[in-house]
Amino acid sequence: MDVSAIDHVNIRIPTDGVEDAVAFYRDALGFEPENLDRFRDGERTIFSFRLNEDAIIHVRPVDTFSPPDGEGFDHFAIVVDEPIEAVRERLDDAGIEIERDGNPLGATGRAPAVYVRDPFGFLIEIKTSEPAE
Repeated sequence: MDVSAIDHVNIRIPTDGVEDAVAFYRDALGFEPENLDRFRDGERTIFSFRLNEDAIIHVRPVDTFSPPDGEGFDHFAIVVDEPIEAVRERLDDAGIEIERDGNPLGATGRAPAVYVRDPFGFLIEIKTSEPAE
């Protein structure tokens, strides 16, 4: 198998959490929703947020949602093409608390990162594309 990238991540949220997802992923982080109108019209069971041309987050609202409990899920990581200070400023402007900072090793090497939680308890690592000094 010759993998080129991760295509998407699927998360489940509570059925009443759609507007919270839009406020967090679109309004605060800047990811454009896809198929949200089709979801709201009952044509689809999921909607998505576009991270870039090659990656999306699928969101499936469910009646039986259970937030991550730290046993089976730790976090997912995204890489952004902006300095960590710009990321911090955007999060601060959006009122999103940074849980911790890091310089984690990942597929692209070590780089500065911050960790935030979405409204449903999912931990997200936002890592810069700039290598750590």
